[in-house]
Amino acid sequence: MNSPAVNPSAAASLYAIDPAHTHVEFAVRHLMISTVKGSFKDVQGTVRTDDSAATSPTVAVTVNLASIDTREPQRDAHLKSPDFFDVERFPQMTFESRRVDGPTDQPFKLSGDLTLHGVTRELILEVVPEGRGMDPWGNERAGFSATGKLRRSDFGLTYNQVLEAGGVVIGDEVKISIDVELVKQAAPAA
Repeated sequence: MNSPAVNPSAAASLYAIDPAHTHVEFAVRHLMISTVKGSFKDVQGTVRTDDSAATSPTVAVTVNLASIDTREPQRDAHLKSPDFFDVERFPQMTFESRRVDGPTDQPFKLSGDLTLHGVTRELILEVVPEGRGMDPWGNERAGFSATGKLRRSDFGLTYNQVLEAGGVVIGDEVKISIDVELVKQAAPAA
């Protein structure tokens, strides 16, 4: 469900992701005995809100997949290859919100369309508001953390190897952890 039309008497606000204070991380099982973690360094996006609280926020996020960092350059190169993300053909992962369940001033669920590797599936994030305030330069900021899960196979990311003792090298379930800081943007001149 998309956000309802904005009430013309209510003010709308636009927030931009502060990339320097935003972290998009993931974790996946390795050899069925440990967990490999990584992150994406290039994250951009916006959140539009209706200050009347009559509508749900609209979230749009783009992640540059070539910015993956697992602290192992050889693994990162393999993850960028056609075996996994195929960043030459699919350079970005995007998230577009569809609905918010619950008030956004307490823990809520954010549902939206995640597009990865040319496939779009619903992703549900558990979101926690971390606070709001003014920075020393007069900018209004808001922080949120979010967690979720997805299956690699749902997005056509099926590369794997079977272990001699049974099981697989790479788990199918991927845990997502996000910490985002938003900066309110100046209203455009009328």
